[in-house]
Amino acid sequence: MLALWAEQDVIVADEFRDGNVPAGSGNRRVVEKALAALPGGFDKIYLRGDSALYEHDLMRWLDEQAIGYAISADMSPQLAECIAALPEGHWKPDKPEIDAIREWAEVNYLPSDGIWKKDAVSPRRYLAIRIRPRQGELLRDGNRLRHFCIVTNRSDPEGGSGLDLIRWHRQKAGTIEHAHDVLMNELAGAALPSQKFGANAAWLRLNVILYNLLSAYKRVGLPEELHTARPKRLRFLLLNTVGKVVRHARETLLRCTKQIARALAGPPRTRFSLKRPALAGV
Repeated sequence: MLALWAEQDVIVADEFRDGNVPAGSGNRRVVEKALAALPGGFDKIYLRGDSALYEHDLMRWLDEQAIGYAISADMSPQLAECIAALPEGHWKPDKPEIDAIREWAEVNYLPSDGIWKKDAVSPRRYLAIRIRPRQGELLRDGNRLRHFCIVTNRSDPEGGSGLDLIRWHRQKAGTIEHAHDVLMNELAGAALPSQKFGANAAWLRLNVILYNLLSAYKRVGLPEELHTARPKRLRFLLLNTVGKVVRHARETLLRCTKQIARALAGPPRTRFSLKRPALAGV
């Protein structure tokens, strides 16, 4: 479980869990930990997440804290029935796509769990998304329609229309999902070193620390065009290619890359001679 400060690309909370622990449990504790790790001085905090955060206890607490959110909703049979019953005129177009038609609509849905009420602190809105292929073809899963839904308590003017909220929620693919991909596939988060739970939890924490150090390194020590660079690109440009060692005319030379030479304020072909005479026969 990860919580990311999106503007600074910093993981502010992580929790390593057993494999049999449901994703949608205990997330309020992680969110509270993440909020406690933020510096003060913010006028407003917003949260967006996947369906693991679709916990009514968490959403009720976020309502009480006046934290705006957009969370993927569980597609329960009742919610799916409400979406399917929407009149065709309620659906509004999203941005056009080459192979599919994407539309959205606001759903008049009230969960039947008995927790949420109409007089809640912030009325929740359910925004449905419908994806259907062009030319009447089937989608990859064999269906003609695919439905998704998000729940939000945002009705403030700065949140924009329902479509703006859907697109804002979709941007998490470039933040927390991006961070998870980097942590698991470009760092060593997926290569658990032990069969012991505590050792693996510590391993995840070390990778989180490395992720945050790289974020600080990019923002403090590198130009703006590298602020979003992934670790693989950093290794290619900076970390593994400092220079090339060549031997010529009885000298061992270090020929620096352009990036390092530029950082040293020297010409691109700056040479550093080690002045070590070559040994015959070696």
